[in-house]
Parts: sequence; structure tokens; C-alpha cells
Amino acid sequence: MKMKDNAIWLGECEVGDSYVSDTYEVTEEEIIAFAKQYDPQYFHTDPEKAKDSFFKGLASSGWLTAAIMMKLQVASNPFGFDLVGVEVKLEWPSPTRAGDILHIRTEIKDIKMSRSKPNQGILTVETITKNQKDEVRMVMQNKILGFTRPK
Repeated sequence: MKMKDNAIWLGECEVGDSYVSDTYEVTEEEIIAFAKQYDPQYFHTDPEKAKDSFFKGLASSGWLTAAIMMKLQVASNPFGFDLVGVEVKLEWPSPTRAGDILHIRTEIKDIKMSRSKPNQGILTVETITKNQKDEVRMVMQNKILGFTRPK
């Protein structure tokens, strides 16, 4: 595990603590390229046909939104430990669009220390991905493995 300056460790954070990421602009080219490779549905790959879809226009794959969220999460991670996922729940209340400028806000919802391994615990966090208009594009609730500061 690599050390970061000014990192926060389990035992130094509390329920309610939060952090916000930098931003990321989503392009039409990125939406189409990602979808062609990983989620080849017409409303992700063809702007003209997408106009007649449920989304009424080109919509990013939710998996691209999730990948961007993860990129922002890693870049803004204030913890001294790696982000090791244990469980996840994802919701996409509205589609990400070309031109969206995304950012995330992550809040600690619960912390449970391990009884058998006192240097470990599980953090339950909620990460909300929004665009520049404050529209929610994705909500992730997950549990991550956390560690106390090494001695």
C-alpha cells in the first residue's frame, strides 16, 4: 500500500465527511466510441436514430458514466488506502449527454470496524454524479475496505 501525504485513514474520518472531485467534460465522440466497444445500442451509437428513442437523443452508456465516476473518484480519493470495493448499487436517474461537465460528491454514510482485524473496517459511501446544471446522472452506494494509519 503506498502512502499519500495528508491522507485520511480509518479512525480519522467520520460519518458525514465528504469530498468533491474536479470536473470532466463528456464528448459525443467518447460516448459513441465507448458504446461501439462495450454497449452497442443505437441510442448510444447513432445520434440520428437516437432522436426517436426513449432518450430523445444520444445518451451515454451508464457504464461510461460509471467509468468516468471511477476516474474522478480515484483522482480525488482523500484516503491513504486504495479503494477496494466490497459491494455496489448503481442508479442512473437521467442520461449523461455530450457536453455534460460531470463532477462527483462522495459522503461517508457508515463506518464499521472489523472485530477480528482491528486495522480494517468497511466504509459505506454514497457518490452522486452531477452535471454542470446540478442534474443527477448517477448515484452509487457502495462499501469499501478501509485501513487504519500504518504504525
